[in-house]
Amino acid sequence: MDRYLITGGAGFIGSNFIKYLFGKNKDIRIINIDKLTYAGNLQNLKEIENNYNYTFIQEDICNRKSLEDIFNLYRPDYIINFAAESHVDRSIESSEEFIKTNVLGTQVLLECSLDRNIKMFIQISTDEVYGSTETGLFTEISPLRPNNPYAASKASADLLVGSFYNTYGLPVIITRCSNNYGPCQHNEKLIPKVINNSLDRRKIPVYGRGTNVRDWIYVMDHCHAINTVLDRGVIGEVYNISSNNEKRNIDIIKIIINKTKEILQTRGLDSKGISEDLIEFVADRKGHDKRYGLDSTKLIKTLGWNTITQFESGLEKTINWYIDKKLILK
Repeated sequence: MDRYLITGGAGFIGSNFIKYLFGKNKDIRIINIDKLTYAGNLQNLKEIENNYNYTFIQEDICNRKSLEDIFNLYRPDYIINFAAESHVDRSIESSEEFIKTNVLGTQVLLECSLDRNIKMFIQISTDEVYGSTETGLFTEISPLRPNNPYAASKASADLLVGSFYNTYGLPVIITRCSNNYGPCQHNEKLIPKVINNSLDRRKIPVYGRGTNVRDWIYVMDHCHAINTVLDRGVIGEVYNISSNNEKRNIDIIKIIINKTKEILQTRGLDSKGISEDLIEFVADRKGHDKRYGLDSTKLIKTLGWNTITQFESGLEKTINWYIDKKLILK
């Protein structure tokens, strides 16, 4: 029975990946370590919490003594590091926790992985490490030019991971993904914020004029990509993950508002007051990257991965999930 140590598994992407893994193979052991900050939610994993082959441990990955004990007890075969402080605005306000978790926490995990016959260590990173580009796409060999404290902390962790491969021969792979969306995402992220503010008839803040461009990928497609890397990825390599679905922030916000109204009407629910009038332009974020663009050709051509979920379909699933959550809470 393969043993997977998942860090940050109560978060948005981590929890979806745990459910994805169990959906693919019941005959595995998963140990989920999560500090349970504001972004971690064990309700995301309610359906599998009593699985005999699932263990949750509330712990900070910076706590080396506890991590050593966990490694000694469970002897994981695979490490997938989702644990991260990830909200750019919070990193601009205060970067300390980002350096601790994203850099020092990764260092602890890497050192605990040495001399333990680890089959693979996957570092879950972000497109933000490449910085901003007006044109073209970043490939895996593009230089790292992060422009905010969050991105800098992730780029630092990536370099540290690569150094453990080159220095110690630790079997590592780094994945860098574009913006995720889907059920269970924290409200501070753009898509759930727009959905929830629309449902509550609250103003939707938009930085600058909303012309910044992002690629959007459905979270289960990201999970599929990580699993593909687990199965067929080449040790020491970096893989970009994107869906070729770039949109300006203002455009995706308008799409969400109108789609939310349409779904409510289809379901016979109140949609009054939901319109583009909820949009409110605010002062732009400091150091706001204009555009991220990832080339995922390497992942597609060498490992045979591709996206499954069309944006409209994924967005409908996501909006319906947040509507259902609102109805349950009423």
